[in-house]
Amino acid sequence: MRILLVEDDVRLAETLAEALTDQLYVVDVVHDGEAGWDQAKALDYDLLLLDVMLPELDGMSLCQRLRSHGYNWPILMLTACDTINDEINGLDMGADDYVVKPVDLQKLFARIRALLRRGGVTSPPILEWGDLRLNPSTYEVSYGQTPIHLTPKEYGILELLLRNGRRVLSRRVMIEHVWALESPPEEHVVKVHIRSLRQKLKAAGANEDLIETVHSMGYRLNQHNY
Repeated sequence: MRILLVEDDVRLAETLAEALTDQLYVVDVVHDGEAGWDQAKALDYDLLLLDVMLPELDGMSLCQRLRSHGYNWPILMLTACDTINDEINGLDMGADDYVVKPVDLQKLFARIRALLRRGGVTSPPILEWGDLRLNPSTYEVSYGQTPIHLTPKEYGILELLLRNGRRVLSRRVMIEHVWALESPPEEHVVKVHIRSLRQKLKAAGANEDLIETVHSMGYRLNQHNY
């Protein structure tokens, strides 16, 4: 799942992005409201995390603009002011919830899960391909009865492959979906993660060619393993 974080405090933004990445979210970060508006128009997000006090365009105005243009993603506001007026103003502008700074990470994670659940996107069906199973709600992966422990990037790649089945995905497409925009890797990095993913799948009992390479095009799941 992809989150857009709009926060002008660079250190806090880095801390939040790292914490959310550890929770297996893909996080894109911008540091002012206008950049947030541009980014929100460029990609579909599962949730927006907006600071109230932002340069260029404040968080509440950004929230109002997004809602007035038909963006229905969950919006969670970050505010340093714990007052009922801030809560009312934010909700009036179209926010779904708010968290007070300094941010308690566990509370933030719980609010995010609740908003995504409300939007009906945190309880998707288990993804299966033959004996391979991936549960997007618990981030658990198994082949047959064998659990497979993946890194966040390996998990993101496998989930993307499972959601696309026989559709060929290029390395560039994988980077766009699995890596945050501010730090896209070189395409050969995808190859390294695919190799590691194949090794872990093989160790769990899967065929070596479960992830199929389509020459000069990309990767897809092998239909003989379905």
